[in-house]
Amino acid sequence: MKPLSVAVRSVVSVLLFACVPVANALERDITAIFRPDPSKPQENTFLNTTPVSGYCADHPAECGTAKMFSLTLPITFDSIRPIQANHGDVRQGAMFHAPVNWRTVQVTHSGTGETEIVEVRWSGVGLTYRLPTSAVNLVGGGVSNLTAHSMLWGNSSWVNAPSPCRYSGVGYLSSVDYTFFWKTPVAGVCAKKASYLIPSMKYLSLNFAYELRTPNPLKMSSGLYTGSLTYTVGPGQDFDVGDVMLPDDSTLTLNFKLNVEHTLKVEVPPGGNRVELVPQEGWQSWLNSGRKPTRLFRDQRFHISASSRFKMELECQYVSGNTCAISETGTGHAVPVDVSVTLPDGLTDGAGQPVNRRRLLRDGSGTELFQPGLYVDRRSGTLHFEVGRGSVEEMLDSGAKAYTGNITVIWDSEV
Repeated sequence: MKPLSVAVRSVVSVLLFACVPVANALERDITAIFRPDPSKPQENTFLNTTPVSGYCADHPAECGTAKMFSLTLPITFDSIRPIQANHGDVRQGAMFHAPVNWRTVQVTHSGTGETEIVEVRWSGVGLTYRLPTSAVNLVGGGVSNLTAHSMLWGNSSWVNAPSPCRYSGVGYLSSVDYTFFWKTPVAGVCAKKASYLIPSMKYLSLNFAYELRTPNPLKMSSGLYTGSLTYTVGPGQDFDVGDVMLPDDSTLTLNFKLNVEHTLKVEVPPGGNRVELVPQEGWQSWLNSGRKPTRLFRDQRFHISASSRFKMELECQYVSGNTCAISETGTGHAVPVDVSVTLPDGLTDGAGQPVNRRRLLRDGSGTELFQPGLYVDRRSGTLHFEVGRGSVEEMLDSGAKAYTGNITVIWDSEV
């Protein structure tokens, strides 16, 4: 068992209790971003950018290990009647039931309407309870503040969480206040029974910890995805603190904002935009041997960085069916050029298959979707250009000296 960890603060608090205000609604934004990091290509997850307050701000290492975050909210709870000593019903005393099970939120792309699912759960709750007078006065005097707070609740310090809640190490007290935080690994009511009459009580500053499950950003489009999830607060609601304590906010709405900033960058070496198609062993071999070349080709390397889905297309200066052509300026004679692509490991087609010499066609068929399995950072791929044997014979028989044409290869992230 972990040792008791309580900090005592000699703070004098003056309490003014008023009528319970009309319940209303509270909203908070949960923001996250995906921006690929070349130094960590395997970490393809969203980064939670929501400002942290409360427990995780004070215990970042603890929260980092548990992958949870926390927010402090200006929700207060006021008692509507006294808490009786040794009450038999947990709902008539200090109890907490948090929405610890995973809940789903649909987030929608602001431009395309694409949807994804975010999941969230509460993994801890904390508050400060405030008494109308010092704990020492309520238990009869003659003891320290620390002892009095413990005696008030059956000799049970609030730094030690009742099951199924779990210890977090947080307990700060003054004569009238006690600040605590309990972890909530599983669903259930966590309750403390009063051993003395408590005429009135207040809970201040709800502090809750949460965990997120975010979608795979590599399968999402660049842009902003938004969605909301509303929790109800009060007796019998999502966050339930019993029948005695009523909140001044009846709902908490979390507005999720996930921003995806993909990378799709293609680098061609200097001069790589000028492709010269040549025989297997070069033109000189043909001139020396007299044997006609069977094909003209060129493999052009490129480097690609990609964290997003993309498609590939062709645009042609000269067209030959579903592909591009090169043409002899004087006669207008043209021959088709077969263009294909080989992509590096980590990039596959829509069926999850490797991309090896995949034909690029004018109508885009067969290259409608390529996707990364991880962030691909400046890996090598190849564009293959080839004029087949029959077309080479036509070129040689025509007596033409030069065939040219512009072929534009497009990598398009708008899938």
